Amino acid sequence: MKHSHRIISGYILRVLAGFLIAASVFFTTGCRLFWLGAAGATGAGIVAYVDGKLQTTLGNSYESVIAATSKAITQLEFAQPEERKDGLTDTFITHNAKGDRVEIVLTNSGDNVTQVYIRINTFGDQQMSQMILDKIKSNL
Repeated sequence: MKHSHRIISGYILRVLAGFLIAASVFFTTGCRLFWLGAAGATGAGIVAYVDGKLQTTLGNSYESVIAATSKAITQLEFAQPEERKDGLTDTFITHNAKGDRVEIVLTNSGDNVTQVYIRINTFGDQQMSQMILDKIKSNL
């Protein structure tokens, strides 16, 4: 009986060690996911902050989100954006007063479904990204 108890204990220790190694790799490689909140039944998706980029899905048409984003950039007094657009993706690249690069990518994912990605500089700024998203939403 003692022998089987040692085998089970050794197995548990190996599983625990593997879990701890995997968790340390996950938390040190920048593959972190922070949930910021969930949306209601209006068709909007969950807001997530992943690897320095805020991501969400809005239950609004692609064109209306483009217009709301353009208006938000003006209201926030960011620099005149560089805009690259086609029928599926619109990318706004601008800068705030501190000189931080602000990139907002909108993707047409179907009728009244638009994906939004916001990144500040290289590593991101969660608080500023959320403020920009809130301003976009207020213009919808």
